[in-house]
Amino acid sequence: MPETERTPVVEEPRQVVRKFLARPQREGIGATVRRSIGRFELRYFDPFLLLDEFSVTSPAGFPDHPHRGFETVTYVLQGAVSHEDFEGHKGTIKAGDLQWMTAGRGIVHSEMPAAQGTQKGLQLWINLSSKHKMIEPRYQEMLSKDVAEAAKDGVKVRVIAGESFGTKSPIYTRTPTMYLDFTLKPGTHLQQPIPMSWNAFAYVLEGEGVFGNAKSSPVPPHNLLLLGSGDGLEAWNKSSKPLRFILVGGQPLDEPLAQFGPFVMNTQEEIDQTVDDFENCVNGFEKAKHWRSQAAISLDF
Repeated sequence: MPETERTPVVEEPRQVVRKFLARPQREGIGATVRRSIGRFELRYFDPFLLLDEFSVTSPAGFPDHPHRGFETVTYVLQGAVSHEDFEGHKGTIKAGDLQWMTAGRGIVHSEMPAAQGTQKGLQLWINLSSKHKMIEPRYQEMLSKDVAEAAKDGVKVRVIAGESFGTKSPIYTRTPTMYLDFTLKPGTHLQQPIPMSWNAFAYVLEGEGVFGNAKSSPVPPHNLLLLGSGDGLEAWNKSSKPLRFILVGGQPLDEPLAQFGPFVMNTQEEIDQTVDDFENCVNGFEKAKHWRSQAAISLDF
């Protein structure tokens, strides 16, 4: 992993304007998620629709289900998750791997445990603009060894999307997005620029960190931190253990939002049409009529 000489400068640090603990809830078939964005406290944080920290042990999982109008980013932290869809695309995402799926006009797929024990990871939903909602589905997948990384002064970053410490991700984001996985050694300090016009949040995975203001109280795992205005984030690890968190930012779409479960459009009329398309297996959902995943068949789902 390269050591870079570039030192980012944050002149107007973003402050934490809201913080809450993502509590466990049931989702899928027997799976547990900690949902922070997409629950009643925070239905939408433009352009982000949902953030789940998932924990799944076989035979639990997420059998066949549809999507339209947005992108899903699956980042596995522990174990492995298998996926397959009605286009014949299938594979396994292992620890450190990621999948950036553009549902576009429509996809039906399954996501199930692919290893012994408990599989853990994050899934982020990113809204698409009205001009991109009905594009053809697409996948961008990256093995852990291919994720761009950089390190400096006790801070390591995995650049899933966007740029950090002069290192860029090859992932293409239709909705301009940054997705950074930071690990800070004890006693270290981070400055990470964020475009002024973007919305941004941090989510703590391990350890505890101080965010926005050096005098703030440390924040433990499973907490989502919404960041206010400014040109970047400052964070400190004042503990004796490593701190790991993700920093995610995106350019707001500033468009009307209409959502019905896994369908996200701009108007209720478009949602009604999407439901009709799915139920009648037309307009992007044709292959759903006769398709079932191997996972669903094995579960008799």
